[in-house]
Amino acid sequence: MNSLTSLQIMQDAPVIPVIVIHDAAHAVPLARALVAGGIRMLEVTLRTAAALDAIKHIAQEVPEAVVGAGTVCHPRDAESAMRAGARFVVSPGYTQTLGQYCRKGGWVLLPGVSTASEIMMAMEDGYTELKFFPAMQSGGVAMLKALGGPFGHIKFCPTGGITPQNASEFLALKNVICVGGSWLAPGDVMVAGDYARITQLAREAVALKRRAL
Repeated sequence: MNSLTSLQIMQDAPVIPVIVIHDAAHAVPLARALVAGGIRMLEVTLRTAAALDAIKHIAQEVPEAVVGAGTVCHPRDAESAMRAGARFVVSPGYTQTLGQYCRKGGWVLLPGVSTASEIMMAMEDGYTELKFFPAMQSGGVAMLKALGGPFGHIKFCPTGGITPQNASEFLALKNVICVGGSWLAPGDVMVAGDYARITQLAREAVALKRRAL
């Protein structure tokens, strides 16, 4: 049973990096650079052929990091990610099949939602910490404020269109604990091997102020 909780994942830092890795050789130096900047919770998306190998290398070689898998859409995705060493999974949407499967397996799931109905479905299965995705396209700050009325006990991690410029607007909301962002692991910076730049981006992210803790 995984002793980690979704709330602990969300509270660890103001930003969870959404990481797309095309070359597994980038995984370990990237993870070390993010950890050096104060970011430990790492979401490696299952969008590339290298993703599972990247998760495996981070889990084995960077013990200070807590690696998770993103873009988990089916139970088989969660199963593969956990076998590779992931400690949590993140989905773009929510289905009861995935939610109940992860709960039965004792796996931490941060499920994606964008509507009131999806929030209610996740709540029925015991999920109260949710990913709001795609955040900007689904109404952004205004939508999260509106959802805070009927769902005051739900905490969100908005992801999708979040940037260093607008992250603070989301983090100022009382129902937002953290945000998800891809700007912490730019593909061109990884290819260039400029991991000092990634550490600096992580430090700047850690310095962001947030209201809900």
